Amino acid sequence: MDCIKQNQKRNTDLVNETIPNGELLVIDENGGKIGVISRREAMAIATQKELDLVVVSPDSKPMVAKLMDYSKYRYEQQKKLREIKKNQHIVEIKEIRLSPTIDKHDLETKLKHAIKFLEKGDKVKLSIRFYGRMITHSDVGRQVMLNFIEAVGSKGTVELRPKMDGRSLIAIIAPITT
Repeated sequence: MDCIKQNQKRNTDLVNETIPNGELLVIDENGGKIGVISRREAMAIATQKELDLVVVSPDSKPMVAKLMDYSKYRYEQQKKLREIKKNQHIVEIKEIRLSPTIDKHDLETKLKHAIKFLEKGDKVKLSIRFYGRMITHSDVGRQVMLNFIEAVGSKGTVELRPKMDGRSLIAIIAPITT
């Protein structure tokens, strides 16, 4: 298991000795073109300047390689990835279970929870499970759900209209994105 994780983490960049032999278009550390030279000559220049030779465009003919401090380059890439991960919000689906025989105050409490979830940016899944003979009065459950959705109002938008799924009535409300 650890071997697999290490293989996934292993670097795929072409750097120094991992670059195949052949001609390379080499760019210096300031962005100026050095020209098309062999890998051996490019490595000699990199060693002389105490920098690494990194392929930045492996698909082009000839491959484009740049002289840079590779460890600093990798650090900057990882820093950007961490910043991207930090700024992304993962939308969760929070479930609120209603009942066809729910009381007014219970409905208001669940409504407050739903609005709190929507304001936090999560989706809300409403569900009503019909037990036994309740299924014959599914229209009562549908009305409870429609009243709930109406009460949510402008705090969310209906992503999935109420629909029957087996013995359950399900609807999904998404937060309003600005």
